[in-house]
Amino acid sequence: MSDILRRGRLSKSPSEEMRAYTSSMDADKWIFEADVYVDMAHTLMLQEQGIISKEDCSKILFGLLQIQEEGMDKLDFSYEDIHISLESRLIDIIGEEAGGRMHSGRSRNDEVATCIRFALRGELLSLLEDLMKLENTLTTLATNHIHTLMPGFTHLQHAQPTTFAHHLAAHADAFERDIARLMSAYERVNICPLGSAAFASTGFPINRYVTAQRLGFFGPMTNSMDAVSSRDFLIECAAAFANIMINLSRMAEELILWSSQEFNFVELDDTYASTSSIMPQKKNPDTAELMRGKSGTVVGSLAALVTICKGLPLSYNRDLQEATPHIIKSANVTDTSVRMMTGIMETLTVNADIMEAQSIAGFTTATELADTMVRDAGIPFRTAHQIVGTLSKTTTNPSLSEIDAVSSEILGYKLSDKGLTEEAVKGALDPMSNVERRMVVGGPAPIQMRDDLTDKKKRLSALQKQIWDMDLAVEKALEELTEEVKKEI
Repeated sequence: MSDILRRGRLSKSPSEEMRAYTSSMDADKWIFEADVYVDMAHTLMLQEQGIISKEDCSKILFGLLQIQEEGMDKLDFSYEDIHISLESRLIDIIGEEAGGRMHSGRSRNDEVATCIRFALRGELLSLLEDLMKLENTLTTLATNHIHTLMPGFTHLQHAQPTTFAHHLAAHADAFERDIARLMSAYERVNICPLGSAAFASTGFPINRYVTAQRLGFFGPMTNSMDAVSSRDFLIECAAAFANIMINLSRMAEELILWSSQEFNFVELDDTYASTSSIMPQKKNPDTAELMRGKSGTVVGSLAALVTICKGLPLSYNRDLQEATPHIIKSANVTDTSVRMMTGIMETLTVNADIMEAQSIAGFTTATELADTMVRDAGIPFRTAHQIVGTLSKTTTNPSLSEIDAVSSEILGYKLSDKGLTEEAVKGALDPMSNVERRMVVGGPAPIQMRDDLTDKKKRLSALQKQIWDMDLAVEKALEELTEEVKKEI
């Protein structure tokens, strides 16, 4: 069959190089399923509105079901995009008299925008489910380690004692915000451009509400020009993906450091490690390293999308074709990385004894010692800071007599004379005592962490229900659409 798109206005066929340069078929594999469903919903609406006959509607739907069953491999890849290739295949199956009517009242501009939103919606739902699994994994692991001491870090230097639970919960809170961002973005993705046509809508009496409903969208977009030309939803999602990858990369960096001989806090399961081709003793954290590297891929996709969309005049421009591969890549890399991190954390070996031994290395209890001087001896914190800082030059485990010697030089009197006791000093230098005293909201005290993790589990349960409801709404709409199609044939 001749090229159904070029046979009218254009008299020359493009060269093979030109076809390859302008084709979007490789990326369009991502929207094949979406395109079939969009065609089905549009065709049903055309028949209901009296734009095409019931007989033609039945033939078109029959052909679309056959195309859906055959899969994308049966399509002609010499066309510049999947929309024309699919329509051409339909005409091959049922003839142009019926098949040529399917495109009434729409353009490829609104069609592709709808398909991208349809496919991206599925990616968001999948990613949300996988993020929930990661959240639950981190929360469960944290629950098992609320008494596992470890050093906390600032500037990658030992700072204060904390617990492994507190550290894990910090990452979990970041991913919880990522979930909230994705759910918010979903609201702006799941709106329907279909029926906007090229940009100025159509003179056919179409019903945009019914097509949006059948496809599981919240409703139609309100401005036809904005509907076909906006890709801000891609930028928003790519930014959310980049944020997730940055959070994953931070975790990966810690896992890489912590699994080194210098730290030896954790060991990755063999499944997520590799060895050297020359050094047989090596166990390398390759999965975490690749995750750290792949964050650059996703951040790069965001930069590409912003650059593509910058400065485009309204309405549709072909530049936007270049946006789709970047969102596909960033969505795929992000979701895969989330699943990899879940697997790593589910199988992680935690060397709790080494963590505990290191929890006081570098005088991590210094802050609590200064706070104790303030509480028990009544001196200003800045003065206590000076005393402990002076002590840290020579010892990380000062006795009361050593404290008195320094305070006598700085203040002219001993802190023991003002109420500081040996017992209080020992308590301040004990790492678990340090942690247990930090019972403020957000602190690492086991009693506080238990409450925080209980609250988190409740929030995650509520979020999971919302995600299931979102998923179910789409699934139900598409099931009903499929049943309608079958009834019309």
